[in-house]
Formats: sequence, C-alpha cells, structure tokens
Amino acid sequence: MFVITPQDPETYRRQTRRSTLIIALVFIALAMLFSSAAVALFGQPGGDNLVWNAAGVFTGLLISAALLRSVFWSKPWMAAAVYGWRLKRSLMRVTNVMHQVTAGVAAGDPAALKLLRFYHLGLLQMHQLDANSSAHGQMLGEVERHLALLAEQGIDPQQERLEASWLEAVKRHKAA
Repeated sequence: MFVITPQDPETYRRQTRRSTLIIALVFIALAMLFSSAAVALFGQPGGDNLVWNAAGVFTGLLISAALLRSVFWSKPWMAAAVYGWRLKRSLMRVTNVMHQVTAGVAAGDPAALKLLRFYHLGLLQMHQLDANSSAHGQMLGEVERHLALLAEQGIDPQQERLEASWLEAVKRHKAA
C-alpha cells in the first residue's frame, strides 16, 4: 500500500539530484574498475579489448543495481528518490487498469471512484515534484468534474492511500 505524503518540490528535486549523482558516480567508478581489471586480467596488450571493457561496464552496472536495491535503497539520502519511484509505480498500477477504472466510474462504482481520485492526487503531486506545470493545468478540468461526482456520491475526496482492495474490485468488475 502506498500513501501520498506532502513533499516540498524544491527539496525533493534537490535530494533526487543528489542521490542520482551519487548512484552515477558509484556506477562510473565500478565500471572503470571492472573494465580495467578485465582488460588487465584477460586482455591483450595493444589488442582489441572492447569485449573486456564492455564486460567490465556490464559488471559495474549489475553491481551498481544490486547496491542500489540492497544497500542504498534504505538510506536517508535516497528517501526522496524512493518516494518518487513508489509514487510513479503506484500510478502505473492504476494506469494498467485505467479502462476498467473509467468503466467503473461511469457505472458509479465506489472503488473505481476512489481509485481515480487517488490517481488524480498522485498525478498532481508528481507534476508538482517534477515541475511539470503544463501537464498539471491540462488535467484540472477532469479533476473538477471528478470532484463533483465524488460529492454527489458522498465520497471523501481525500483518497491519498492506494488500497489493493480497490484495484482488485475494479479487476473483478471486469470479470463479472
């Protein structure tokens, strides 16, 4: 389950730039280290060592990815990037069933109505965090129409939590 939490866009962008830089530097250092080691161990002096260089870069990439998920992911300096990743992943889960959500909203299904509201709130926050004001402005009309529909149904517009049960209900509705 994912919960949308307030984030300061400037702080978010500063922290994600910092974590991206750290991860990039780790990758570059590992790629250079493993490329040099592969060429030194298996390469030929004055020969074509492209394969060994590529193998070293690929090894550096794999180890960087493993470090990212196993070591860096839980570090405080990665918190903003992890939050952004989880937000985008949650939005993608809704996007994957959007045709069913749309059909459920048209049918007045409360789970679909809540799911679409979560999607709107998440998308609005993502646009703020990414400083994408043009996309933010484009969806305001749809958001206002949906808010009116929520008010008609008596559903709280503060749907900041992605409930797995809503996704399952929307998926079941398709199967029925």
